[in-house]
Amino acid sequence: MTSENLAVVILAAGQGTRMKSTTPKVLHDLAGMPLVCHVLATADRLGAAHIVAVVRHERDTVAAAITAQSPHVIIADQDDLPGTGRAVEVALGHLPEDFTGQVVVLSADVPLLDSETLVSLIAAHREAGNSLTLLSAILDDPTGNGRILRDAGGTFTAIVEQKDGSLAELDVREVNAGVYIFDVPALRTVLASIGTDNAQREKYLTDAASGIQRAGGTIAAVPVTDHWLVAGINDRVQLGNAALELNARIVRGWQLAGVTVVDPVSTWIDVTATLAEDVELLPGTQIKGATQIERGAKIGPDTTLLDCEVGEGATVKRTDATLAVIGAGASVGPFAYLRPGTILGADAKIGTFVETKNSTIGASSKVPHLSYIGDTTVGIGSNVGAGTITANYDGVNKHKTVVGSHVRTGSHNVFVAPVRIGDGAYTGAGTVVRKDVPAGALAINVAPQRNMAGWVGTNRPGSTAAVAAATAGESVTE
Repeated sequence: MTSENLAVVILAAGQGTRMKSTTPKVLHDLAGMPLVCHVLATADRLGAAHIVAVVRHERDTVAAAITAQSPHVIIADQDDLPGTGRAVEVALGHLPEDFTGQVVVLSADVPLLDSETLVSLIAAHREAGNSLTLLSAILDDPTGNGRILRDAGGTFTAIVEQKDGSLAELDVREVNAGVYIFDVPALRTVLASIGTDNAQREKYLTDAASGIQRAGGTIAAVPVTDHWLVAGINDRVQLGNAALELNARIVRGWQLAGVTVVDPVSTWIDVTATLAEDVELLPGTQIKGATQIERGAKIGPDTTLLDCEVGEGATVKRTDATLAVIGAGASVGPFAYLRPGTILGADAKIGTFVETKNSTIGASSKVPHLSYIGDTTVGIGSNVGAGTITANYDGVNKHKTVVGSHVRTGSHNVFVAPVRIGDGAYTGAGTVVRKDVPAGALAINVAPQRNMAGWVGTNRPGSTAAVAAATAGESVTE
């Protein structure tokens, strides 16, 4: 949908004191995106000619997040006059003077509202020729919300706030959802006449409804059947509840798209992630950020992937990975830690209790056990022995280790970078490699083993070890 006659205003100026946080409310995370960015994504899908976001609290931080998500959005600063009515009035000042279309007003703390609902609302508004069309919701407990009043024929008559309603009016369960579509000429006129003569000394946008009615304009309230679409986030309880609901919808969507989710309750998928058909997610798995998982990969259990790429048919078990690339058919874990810059080739392996960072491990190569591989390149078909450490840091600078192709390194090796292991080379167990190893060579540290007979009896007399040695018939003295 593209419309030169459509504008969107996003209200993002509030402080959100009930969140009790140094983070602005609209920047709290929900399924991998700040609340306001969910609303921006919905607004972008409407194809409006103009999108204006009104900011105030933590202005620069909020504006930066908005611009990062949608650089084309106009940032408007609310002045010292408080209230949603004033915020919209400020936003209208950033639209072209000759703009006479419709403006959709959204709140940055209502993240689950989808573009399909808004497209239908815009169509209904235009077809009916309304001056104002708003969304409403039917709630089991409407306490705290403005009520939608209708006449006997069901026609909208007014919005009454909780504090102003009579007992009969407060029994109404249909509430104002805070989502509006206005004809801009009518809105400009009525906003100029709204004052701040109320308990909060604010300029309320809801007062525009009565002003439009007095001017002869028509108003309609359209109820949504899914109240989550218009659920606002004001505190962390509501944020948590919205996260549960949104995650359930995301998981269900991927299940319907061909992804196996063994335990939907313990599986979390960010809205920004991408999964192919026949991916399998085991319990306790979190797919976060821009993670992309290809067909047939098996992830979990107890795995967190953030901004990772996982190739077709790969297996990732009990692993924490960030900004890592895992090749097709590769195997990771259990209990692996992949830090940013890890690239694992096709059919390669990072095994149990292995940590990697800024390293490329080539196709069919293996780092199976108990190792730290940092700032390292491993060629194809190599095997890095258990307990290997790449000593990449000299206290000032990081240095690289290069392990060639078809290399076999022994257990408990230390590679003191910068160092290069040539193709086809071997290293012995317990070797500390300080110099380059030529292709096809064997690197060992020659230190002959010396057995000092009777040492235990002489130096640890009476110990359990000495007794055991004596019992075994060994000499306890030299």
